[in-house]
Amino acid sequence: MAKASDTLWDLAIAEVEKREKADNNGKRAEVWERSVLFMGNKNGGKTTIILRFLKREEIPKPTLALEYTFGRRARRPDTPKDVAHFWELGGGTLLMELIRIPITCNSIRTFAVVLVLDLSKPNELWTTMEKLLQVTRSHVNKILAKLEKTNSEVATEIKQRMRNSLPRDHPDYELVDPFPIPLVIIGSKYDIFHEFDSEVRKIISKTLRFVSHYYGASLVFTSKSEALLLKAHALINHLAFGYDKSKSVSVDHSKPLFIPAGMDSLSHIGPPPASDSDIAKVCANTPLELWRKVFEKTFPPKSSCDLQDTRDPAQDLQYAEHKVDVMRAQKKQELEQYKRNASKSWKEMAFDSD
Repeated sequence: MAKASDTLWDLAIAEVEKREKADNNGKRAEVWERSVLFMGNKNGGKTTIILRFLKREEIPKPTLALEYTFGRRARRPDTPKDVAHFWELGGGTLLMELIRIPITCNSIRTFAVVLVLDLSKPNELWTTMEKLLQVTRSHVNKILAKLEKTNSEVATEIKQRMRNSLPRDHPDYELVDPFPIPLVIIGSKYDIFHEFDSEVRKIISKTLRFVSHYYGASLVFTSKSEALLLKAHALINHLAFGYDKSKSVSVDHSKPLFIPAGMDSLSHIGPPPASDSDIAKVCANTPLELWRKVFEKTFPPKSSCDLQDTRDPAQDLQYAEHKVDVMRAQKKQELEQYKRNASKSWKEMAFDSD
């Protein structure tokens, strides 16, 4: 009970201590910290998804390289707020090596990935997905290999947790290859995708269902629609703040998909979208490779050069800074002068003929 002699500062300290007191079991309330990395197609809507999730009224700007922000939420009243660290990889597949910055031995235990794929660009879909997931998986496996030597209990815990993404009695338990850390796949720009031919939508939807199930990932289609964003937010809340995973499922290809991890099956997904004779002609070593080849027959992938953005960020007006730009222009002139002088000296240099 507050005393008359208590100062405002005393009351504030008491309030903080009250919120951090033990719960009914006598344990101190624990603050959780989790990290989520967003990656995917360039201009695929990653920034918009993050800002809307954090309820920030900001105009999305292109992500240049790797950006960071965070959010805080309490699991229940009168408890400390948990912290979620949000990283966003810009540039599509151009800057994949930057994933090593947020995914470390210290963060891996509570790390998750959100892969945002632009449904309006099916010819970029598989290449973007494959490259980003391969690089991420390779890096995570290297970290797990290090942990095997330094902290084997944590490494075993992470591996077992992902194997449990499917119940042991699930008919596909031995047929899938779960991603080493929690993964959510978001198909963005559903409003554009919905205007595609129904057969095209069915091919893309079935393929993403297979990929998500194969990797033990959740899948959701979304757009700027508030109703669809809320479904994506439910999955992000599960990754970032440990909220209960939604149990609702939508697998109708004529509607936005929503399939939490472990809620699908190969029998429900069906075979790759091709005739039996065409499938028989495909040479593939794994189910994933078979689906890739069938998908790319309908949607030939763009070359790596086409997917790279060759624009110079230094020329982008959103990053303009007068003093820096003036100095940069001066250095550029000095460099050109150096090149001319060097070229002149080189031409005038005498060489022995023997």
